[in-house]
Amino acid sequence: MNKVTGIGGIFIKAKNPKALAAWYRDNLGIDFGENTNANFKCSTENAASTNITVLSFFKEESDYFNPSESKCMLNFRVKDLHTLLRELNHKGVNVLDKTEYYSYGSFGWIMDPEGNKIELWEPKEQNIKEQL
Repeated sequence: MNKVTGIGGIFIKAKNPKALAAWYRDNLGIDFGENTNANFKCSTENAASTNITVLSFFKEESDYFNPSESKCMLNFRVKDLHTLLRELNHKGVNVLDKTEYYSYGSFGWIMDPEGNKIELWEPKEQNIKEQL
């Protein structure tokens, strides 16, 4: 079975995303720049490869986490997204019937047994290096 290769991001709903980002900046020194996304460089087991992990705040009314009612969503980097989604579906995991494709990678979503939406991201390596 294909596995998760790393954490792509942690997404949290907030009443006021910009104010919360400012609090994290002022109290924990996390640089959000002009928005509500902070990127952390991280290495994999292969020292030649560098990735980013994102901490991002969403507006409380955002429907991006739907159908989950949770205020948090994890994003995991994966290898071979489509094979993993097929394997998870075969195992009875709730795989959402939607995939999206962008210049920086492909996305699919699943639900865990407690109703938390999990985003699965297969990054396009060349675009990750450009973001660093």
